[in-house]
Amino acid sequence: MSDERGFLVVLNDEEQYSLWWAERELPPGWRAEGTSGTREECLARIGEVWTDMRPLSLRRRMAETAQA
Repeated sequence: MSDERGFLVVLNDEEQYSLWWAERELPPGWRAEGTSGTREECLARIGEVWTDMRPLSLRRRMAETAQA
């Protein structure tokens, strides 16, 4: 069964990506990434851009530790 609703790619301040229904208000702490389309199109986009699953705060902390 396919879902005919439109979707958005969204991300939060930790640069974690998710899928969201286009007709719904975004949840607090999330913003639109700029991609909209079918579920499959949006999931493909997330697969392209979200290559590091670690939250931004962890990546920063690890970089600081590596420099010390």
